[in-house]
Parts: sequence; C-alpha cells; structure tokens
Amino acid sequence: MTPVPASDGPRPAVEAARALVADLVAQGVRDVVLAPGSRSAPLAYALAEADARGDLVLHVRVDERSAGFLALGLSRGSALGPTDDGGTPDDDAASGGAVLRPAAPRPVAVVTTSGTAVANLHPAVLEAHHAHLPLVALTADRPHELRGSGASQTTDQVGIFGTAARAAVDVPAPDGRPGEVRDLLATGRRVLAAARGLRDGRPGPVHLNLAFRDPLQPSSGLAGHTVADPDGVEVVPPSPGPGADPALPGDPTRTLVVAGDGAGSGARRLAEAQGWPLLAEPSSGSAGGPLAVTAYRSVLGSDGIADDVEHVVVLGHPTLSRPVQRLLARPDVAVTVVAPGGGPWPDAARNATRVVEALHDRWFEPTAPADGGAFRSRWQAASAAAAAVVDAATGDDAVREGLLTAPYAALAVARAVVAVSAPGDVLVVGASNPVRDLDLVLGLDPVPVPQVLANRGLAGIDGTLSSATGVAIGAARAGRRTRALVGDLTFLHDVGGLLRGPGEPPVDLDVVVVNDDGGSIFATLEHGALAATGPTAAATFERVFGTPHGANLAQLCAGFGVDHQLVEDAPSLRHALAGPSHGVRVVEVHVSRADRFVGSRDLTARVQAAVAARLGSL
Repeated sequence: MTPVPASDGPRPAVEAARALVADLVAQGVRDVVLAPGSRSAPLAYALAEADARGDLVLHVRVDERSAGFLALGLSRGSALGPTDDGGTPDDDAASGGAVLRPAAPRPVAVVTTSGTAVANLHPAVLEAHHAHLPLVALTADRPHELRGSGASQTTDQVGIFGTAARAAVDVPAPDGRPGEVRDLLATGRRVLAAARGLRDGRPGPVHLNLAFRDPLQPSSGLAGHTVADPDGVEVVPPSPGPGADPALPGDPTRTLVVAGDGAGSGARRLAEAQGWPLLAEPSSGSAGGPLAVTAYRSVLGSDGIADDVEHVVVLGHPTLSRPVQRLLARPDVAVTVVAPGGGPWPDAARNATRVVEALHDRWFEPTAPADGGAFRSRWQAASAAAAAVVDAATGDDAVREGLLTAPYAALAVARAVVAVSAPGDVLVVGASNPVRDLDLVLGLDPVPVPQVLANRGLAGIDGTLSSATGVAIGAARAGRRTRALVGDLTFLHDVGGLLRGPGEPPVDLDVVVVNDDGGSIFATLEHGALAATGPTAAATFERVFGTPHGANLAQLCAGFGVDHQLVEDAPSLRHALAGPSHGVRVVEVHVSRADRFVGSRDLTARVQAAVAARLGSL
C-alpha cells in the first residue's frame, strides 16, 4: 500500500469546501450532482463525506451537460406531491377547507471542474432561467494568479452565464486567513436566497465560481480535519509586458526549448540551430528530431539533470507537464516567452523574464556552443536512456500476453497508433491520458511523427469526436488520412458526434478508443495516492474520480450505424489501422485501470534510475 506524504501544512481548499457543503445541507440542499474533475476535488471529497454520513444524496455523472439537466430534473421532481400536479396541503379560508398549493422546488447543486466543463452547464442554466428552477452551479476555478496566464483548463468563467443567472459571485481561493470561511458561507447563503427567489419572487439559476489553490486533497484519509491559519501569503512578482526581441543570451548559457501546443516547426528549427535540447508536446508541431528529449516529463525529475539550466525559450501553449511548469517557475532560470499577437502570453508560473512577439532571424543561425556541446550531449544521453526504458516497457514482448493485462498497455496502444503513420497523416488525440501517453512514446519508432492535433486551449474532453470529424473532412480534401486516439470517457462524452445524416459529406476516420472503464487520469494525480491508503478512500476515489460506466461501446456504435472492431493486442491493432480507411470506424482496445497509479510511478522511477546511471557513466 502506497502511503500518502505527510501533511505539508493547512489545506484551506479542503476546509472551505467541507464548510460550504455542510452549510448547503443546513440551508436545505438535499441533492448534489457531481461531474468529476481535478480542480473541483475539494468539493468532491466533501460531497463524498456528506453522502457517506447521509447528509445529502450525491449523484455522479461523467458528462457536465447531462449533470446539469439531471440537477434540473431533481429540482423539478422535489416539488411533486401526492397528486399529478404536485402540491402541499394548506388551509384556504375562502374555500373553507384544505387545498393543495404547489410546492416550491428545492435548490439542487451541480458541481464541475474548470474550463469547458463550466460552459457545458449553459443549456441547463438557460432552461432553469426560463423555468424558474433553483439550480445552483458550483464551478471550480483556478486561483486568480493563474487566470490569463495560459494555465491549463483556465478561461474567464466569471459571468459566463450572463443574464440567465439570478446571482453570480467569483470567490477567491481560500488561503487560511481568519474569517474567510465565515465570508464564504455568508456569500453562499445570499446566492442560495437568490436561487429561491426569496427577495424578488423570481427563483432561478445562480452561479458560485470557486477558486481553489493546491493542495486539493485531504492530508490523510477522509475522516476528520483541522483548520489551520498560515502565517502569510506568497508575494508573486508582476509579469512582464510585451517587449522587443532580445539579443541572443550571452555564452555560456545552458538553454532548453519548450514547445507547447501550436508552437509550430519554429521551435524545432530553433533547437537544432542552437544545439538546445527540445521539450516538445505532441501537438506542438515540433516533436521529433535529434534534439527532442524522449519522456522529458520523467527526465526532468532526474537528480541533477536540470540543475544548471539557465534559460528556457517557450513557444506555443505548454499545458501537459508539471515538471516543465516547475522549471519555468525557478527564480534562477531566465524565461523568454514567444507570444505572437496581442492576447495574453502563456506564463502560468508568472516568472517570464521577457515576452516577445517573434524571434529575429539571428536566433535561427547555427551557433557553436561555448561548452563544446557538453550540455547538449548530456541531455541527449538522458533522452537515449529514457527511450530505452519506455521502448522495453511498450514493445511487443512487453504486451505479448495481451493488452488487457499488460502493465503499460495504454502506452503500447499509443505507440502502435504512431507506428502505422505515414508522411502527412494526421492524428487527433484526446485530453487526459491519451495525449500524455503519446507524449511518452513519440520518437521511439523510426516512422514519421504524424501531425498531432488536440483541443488544448482548455484541455477539455468534450467534443473530441466532433472535432476529429471536422479535421478528417478537411484532411481528406488535402489527400491526407486522419486517425483519432481517445479514452473511453472522451468517447462517451461526445458519442453523439458519431451521428451523421445520410445527406452529409462522407467522413473517413478511424477512432481508437482506449477503454479502461473510467477516468484513469486521476489515478496518476494526488488522488490516486490518497486512494491507496485504504478501502474507504479507494471506494470514494472509484466513485467520484474513477467513475466506472460499464458501457457497451459496440452496441453504441451499432446504434449509430458505425463499424466497430475490438482488438486485443498491439500487432492486431497495427494491422487493423494499416488498412485503408472507409467511413467512420471505432477500434476499441480494453486495458486495465487498476494499476495505472502504481504503473505510472514505476515507469517514472525506472526512467529516472536509467538516466542517473547513464549520466553517472559520462
């Protein structure tokens, strides 16, 4: 059993969420609908605890739009009485007896994480507005210092429902200051009163936007908690504004290039011109080449590898890697952000030294490194060591017994999808684990890296099949083939995207679904560690994060008239995908979710051990 690290101090987000949930119960809320997410984790844990105590009934749904309408139905149903039209007995003096007066619907809360999850509540909010139903939208958000910084799943959620909301309040992230819980509860009560229409007689939807700052999970277990008061709040230096193109950093400068989503080929050209190691996300357009670092997220955690980094150039929108964000936050590292246009620049760490619209041509002129290439060679050696570990873990020998039981099956699936790529192929990859799996295996095989596209603006799982369909139509016009790699929840979230009328343009698209019956991304985060502490925590994790569904994808595909194929091993998957593409086809692969937490950490440890051994021999 893997222990959770000892408490590192107060957990204001958890304390505030527990207090808010308890007060909602005190104010008469009996049903809450939860769509799983990471930023909303404090609320998820608090709701699971309240449900276990019998204080309320928790309903979990994987689709936020469905969650919103379920909450509407619960509110509407709460007003049903003993007759068809509902009502409660009341004394009517004029009639001289008891009559039935329609009961007021109870407020029902719906909880989402940040980003597109919030937008998916909009249809239900509009319905609640026009139907005068007290829907309470509790949406988690990033803390204010991350807004406008390009942080993953961060957008402007404040006022997102416009005039449909009876009240909308943006609550800053709790930090443990005295009185903040009291202030939160006072705000919640005002919002709930507006939902009920207590002041103006107009019940309807309300929106409480709740920022949360890490840590997002309880310090240990799920029972009992304390409220601590931190000594102070970290002061964050102001971010720089756009500036002129700087001169090349003076030698000797040890520089890395970080290529986020949409960086384009310029990041790779820059790295190769200057001999700088390249940390490229799959959808950057820069992945591959002799300077690309394989498994860079794990390599960055290796002892000493990044200690002497002095400068990082950031292109595109990096969102995949916490180790990369930690590197960009280091006060001893100069950060140059290349951000064309007039919009916000990506700087989630709030540590950019300079922000420029473009790099001058001189940045792309080959330059001999002052250290003779020692810095570059060390990173290339680390990359080779990491690649050997991932190659051994995901090759055919490692999954010979079948993908369902192999420890790194999801990685093997991603590798197999890449292995069949031809020059010019397009791969649409879903959020959560698939894009991170792809991130680990790109470059292992001597095949062209396909053009990888992903919805990384807010990194949501919604709409991926529809997006892939649009990409496939456009790619076909250019004579290019399109495949998609998604998880089962991403597939189910947009299964309606398979629907296409008989008069619509034809689509050739292979959709590979890695089906582990739930949300395995959460097992790789802190929540997976907490789940390993005991059966109660494991059961809570399984319900509010793992969210198993048991859906039969083959039958769903049949209902939409879409071909379906189930494959059990990597060679069969490659064979299925290598053939010509005709129409839309779903290729399903079953993998296990049970060991995702242990497996991800084990692979990271093995990569880091191999890197340490390789660097120690230089």
